[in-house]
Amino acid sequence: MGLGMQIVYLGFAGSSALDAEAGVQLLRLDRFSGMLSGCHLAVEQLGTTSGRKFAYDVRLELLSVSREFKPIAHGENEDPIAAMRAVFDAAVHELRSAPIAGAAGHGAVRLRN
Repeated sequence: MGLGMQIVYLGFAGSSALDAEAGVQLLRLDRFSGMLSGCHLAVEQLGTTSGRKFAYDVRLELLSVSREFKPIAHGENEDPIAAMRAVFDAAVHELRSAPIAGAAGHGAVRLRN
């Protein structure tokens, strides 16, 4: 059985394209299923930037098999898919470099802790 993921959209209804991208990104974490039992993904519409487009904040928390939460850096972008990809990139990087219990950009995406 693969990893489970809970997704929440804040400030907007989400879309099938975002659901599909989240599923693709979750597959990238499947190779770490020995360390992870699941994850929580939040995509929040923040408001307009420069008066033209909405900005999105994407947050990912990993749940270890020992039930510890590991928050990953936030991704912020006018494109929620780009922000989501950046956050999952950061998660893969952290999982490769350190055990989840002790672990500490992508284009124009800004990551923040």
